Amino acid sequence: MKKVLSGLLVAGLMLTGCGGGSATKSKSDVKISVIQYMQHDALDATLKGFKDELAKNGYNKDKIVVKNASGDASNCETIAEQLVNSNPDLIYAIATPAAQAVAKKTQDIPVVVSAVTDPASAKLVKSNKKPGTNVTGASDLTPVADQMKLLKQLLPNAKNVAIMYTGSEANSEFQADMAVKEAKKNGLTPIRKTVSDSNDIQSVAQSIKADAVYVPTDNLLAANIPAVTQILDEAGIPLICGEKGMVEAGGLATYGIDYTNLGKMAGKMAVKILSGKGKAATMPIEYQSAKDSKLTINSEKVEKLKVTIPDSLKTKAEFVTTKK
Repeated sequence: MKKVLSGLLVAGLMLTGCGGGSATKSKSDVKISVIQYMQHDALDATLKGFKDELAKNGYNKDKIVVKNASGDASNCETIAEQLVNSNPDLIYAIATPAAQAVAKKTQDIPVVVSAVTDPASAKLVKSNKKPGTNVTGASDLTPVADQMKLLKQLLPNAKNVAIMYTGSEANSEFQADMAVKEAKKNGLTPIRKTVSDSNDIQSVAQSIKADAVYVPTDNLLAANIPAVTQILDEAGIPLICGEKGMVEAGGLATYGIDYTNLGKMAGKMAVKILSGKGKAATMPIEYQSAKDSKLTINSEKVEKLKVTIPDSLKTKAEFVTTKK
């Protein structure tokens, strides 16, 4: 009889384990941790969208632990280790350096990422269609082709374009390669201009001799766009950006994705994992549709740089002014 009871007890424990950690918890007890690489409009919007989606599904967003690495790679490593040691039910990693730091620390805790352009090339997943790891999420791949076409529409006489980005960030390198190809397709000569840290930005910007500059969704440059545009404006060089926040910070224009919606996409994926309805390993990386990208134009920069906006763009553009 004792053997039978013992067997039933073991079987019961095994079944409880098979239920999955957070799937058997009440939503109020679920632990969610966030690591954000740095603070700028796009990443902040991604965090907001994620927290809003979790709250919509009954999770207490005020209990979500958020750590910001302030753009420091060593901080990412330290924070990642702290979060993993706290053993949350899920980690949300915003931007490539943050995601890479967490992925190195755990192969067990589910990790949902966002603001990562290509998780596969960042070595976070085996493939974007079949992650095969504890990592999945929502890519912020921007419509680079549309952005380069926009450059030619706004600046039809442009012959070349400087592509400015952080050379050490996989996210930016991937987009820069795309931008080079798309520039050539549009009859533009691409000129690569890389920075390594914030101390490089001024000197690199001053060294640019081009008809236009393109900056992708680069975290370092997104946080320092005013410093870039101050120099470019003096030289009369327009800046086409990777996302709306950069235009509001002083760029000329973009076709950009909605980062709040990106966070909501990641939040929906997190809910599936936490509820036991999905596993990171089998959830493909998700993307926003290019048709959902929005045209944003900085009206102040249009006037300052004497850019003529085609009528075909005026009707669908959102015009903004530079945030002070």
